[in-house]
Amino acid sequence: MSIPAFRRTALSLFLVPLLLFGPLSLRAQNIDYTKGSPWAPNLLAPYSPRFVPRPELANSPRLEDLVRDGKLFLSLQDTIYLALENNLDIAVQRFNLDIAETDVLRARGGGITRGAGGVGAISAVGVGQRAALDPVVTSNLSWQRTEFPVNNPLISGTGATLGEVQRFTQQVSTANFSYTQGFMTGTSFTIALNNQRASDSSLFSFFNPRTTSQLQFSFTQPLLNGFGYAQNKRFILVSKNNLEISNQAFVQQVMDIISQVKNAYWELVFARADVQVKEESLALAQRLYENNKRQVEIGTLAPIEVVRAESEVARNRQDLIIAQTRLLQQQIVLKDLIAKDTTDPLLAVVEIVPTNQPDVPDVPEILPVQDAISIAMEKRPEIAQAQLDIQNRNLAVRGARNAMLPTVNAFGFFNSRGLSGEATILSNPVITPGTPIILADGTPAVDPVSGQPLFVQSATFQDAAFINRGAGTSLTQALQGDFPDYGFGVSITIPIKNRVAQAEMARAQIEQRQSQVRYQRQVNTIIVDVRNAQIALEQNRARIDAAQQARRLARQTMVAEQKKFEFGASTIFQVIRTQRDLTEARSQEIRALVDFARAQVEFDRALGRTLERSGVNLEDAQTGVITAGTPGTPGRPLF
Repeated sequence: MSIPAFRRTALSLFLVPLLLFGPLSLRAQNIDYTKGSPWAPNLLAPYSPRFVPRPELANSPRLEDLVRDGKLFLSLQDTIYLALENNLDIAVQRFNLDIAETDVLRARGGGITRGAGGVGAISAVGVGQRAALDPVVTSNLSWQRTEFPVNNPLISGTGATLGEVQRFTQQVSTANFSYTQGFMTGTSFTIALNNQRASDSSLFSFFNPRTTSQLQFSFTQPLLNGFGYAQNKRFILVSKNNLEISNQAFVQQVMDIISQVKNAYWELVFARADVQVKEESLALAQRLYENNKRQVEIGTLAPIEVVRAESEVARNRQDLIIAQTRLLQQQIVLKDLIAKDTTDPLLAVVEIVPTNQPDVPDVPEILPVQDAISIAMEKRPEIAQAQLDIQNRNLAVRGARNAMLPTVNAFGFFNSRGLSGEATILSNPVITPGTPIILADGTPAVDPVSGQPLFVQSATFQDAAFINRGAGTSLTQALQGDFPDYGFGVSITIPIKNRVAQAEMARAQIEQRQSQVRYQRQVNTIIVDVRNAQIALEQNRARIDAAQQARRLARQTMVAEQKKFEFGASTIFQVIRTQRDLTEARSQEIRALVDFARAQVEFDRALGRTLERSGVNLEDAQTGVITAGTPGTPGRPLF
């Protein structure tokens, strides 16, 4: 086959699947990276890049739907949904799920896991002999022509001509195929079919051109290092554990973001209410200043009292500016949590109006400490991650123990060959090889260099028969085993000091013990979280009652002090102080309400029930598409 013809054939083999099956299909959603691309209907799919959708970096439509009259009215539930749709930290964590799925696919093909999002650091500890689980087909197609000068015409069989350098020519076409497969037990085998067609200028070849075929089968079975599932299925199990760890890490990230969103929402509620308190306090100080000013004008009050009242107005105005600044900053914090693009013109100028108020039960939720701890141990994603990490460490110890063993492999092979081609069988020789060459003058011919007599190198025959057998004959001989070659044996490799394997085993055991201690540390941390969260919940509920009582008493005190001042029984200083006390009491009441709401958020997080208490579907969180709720209607602000 000529080179241009070979290229045309290869190009045709490449284009035929595309013509038969069309272009590669792309899946934009619900991509499962744990499974490879199938052969059907597209034969080229396993050799083409997987489709990975581009990230959506625009804000979700829900955000615009909640804007009315230039204000963004947000209920707490809508705020949570916006965070699930738009929060970039959650979006980043979603990619870790896909990365962990690719590790499962890699491990199923015999690769070593790499981990995702800090998961899988133990992958390379104690890696010994392993089988390649993905089958491999190898093909070698080649054509070669060789010409080189001959120094010994007798050995090469080219014949000799006095005074001329002979040329040996050979053409070889090769078509070799092999299939290799590994299994979970460590077993691997290879089947190969090698074919060659060759022709040369030798006079001694029986078949010229000739076709040779060889069928090969071989297998290897590790008996110690690399034997069994402990080594060969290890990374599949590790990758599946890592995928579940990534799922739990995603749950933890969603819980943390929802907790941040709730806390930011309640802080915004406090900031808006505090601005209103400061505005009312400023209005109260302004009225006091105006009243004092009129009394000074009619001569019933000393001028210094106007200065004091004006000073209180300035102080209250300063407090209002600080509260307004805090409100603007808190809106920015919340916008960052619920939007992908905070530079969106609509979001940049809109004012957020929260429509929920803290829900304060008469009696806070009280759980026995041990029951609360049991719920947390069952639901907290950190516990699941730590348990799966221990499982991975155990797998690493098993693999490292197997890798410490000497390498003892049982092997066997069977080869079968065939030969065919074109040949001419000659009979009735006229001149036989070895006959002296006689010149025309009747004298023997001699070599001009050595002076030795020359003899006939090839025979001349009177009769001849032609044989033509193709590749089918040699292939049949190989398949039938006409010319067998087989054997079996055991290969043994013993590392004398084995220090690398010893170090790997020691490290795997140390990391296993470290993981066990880390798990206990996590358990203790969760117990402390639950106890502190429950105490904070109870104490903040008690704070609300105390703050409400303090606010009522501060109002009564201020009213009484103003009446005393009107009758001349008090001073402007006492009136200002009671006004300050009332403002502080009102702020403390709002602070207590918001802190109780935040304590509920922390209590739910400590028990691992943030998602269920927030009306969040985990599947919606994983996809970023909320199906559980629709945008709410504008409500009434708390304060």
